[in-house]
Amino acid sequence: MAEHRQLQRAALLDAARTLLTEGGMEALTFPALAARTGLARSSVYEYFRSRAAVVEALCEVDLPLWAAEIEAGMESCDTAADRIEAYVRGQLVLAADPRHRAVVAISALELDEAARERIRAAHGKLVGLVVRALEDLGHTQPRLTAALLQGIVEAAVRHGEQLAAAGAAPESPEVIADAAVAMALHGLSRA
Repeated sequence: MAEHRQLQRAALLDAARTLLTEGGMEALTFPALAARTGLARSSVYEYFRSRAAVVEALCEVDLPLWAAEIEAGMESCDTAADRIEAYVRGQLVLAADPRHRAVVAISALELDEAARERIRAAHGKLVGLVVRALEDLGHTQPRLTAALLQGIVEAAVRHGEQLAAAGAAPESPEVIADAAVAMALHGLSRA
């Protein structure tokens, strides 16, 4: 019985990922989850009490996987500067994933503070990865620099989203990533 429940829960999470990818946060509804999994709508409520609970479960499962992808990209680099570049580019790729964007949007609106804090803690582990690279580069304040670097990443993400929302011809993701990496590694003088 427990194994069956785990399989059903996993199927619901897979369906949630698909819905988020296909239609964003508006697509993630309990009727849609039920239709995708073949469960009765009332059965979905046996696994998750709300849409926020679905998102929280997705974060618990997916954030460690996403972090592992970024960490693997960083570990494949030879120099600290290359690890920082891999961190920035990995974060930007992650932020462009429709599932991630939808989870962030729902998280901001529907999760309680305790759930948001758990998500921040998971993101904090990512920042720890770049702190080590910054220490290797000789930064005297690697934690502060890592926090500022995360601000560069977030600004790059917002810039792309704002251009897309305005219907403007956005710079390509590569151009935005190149600018973010240049800012991260060289500051204003060479960005």
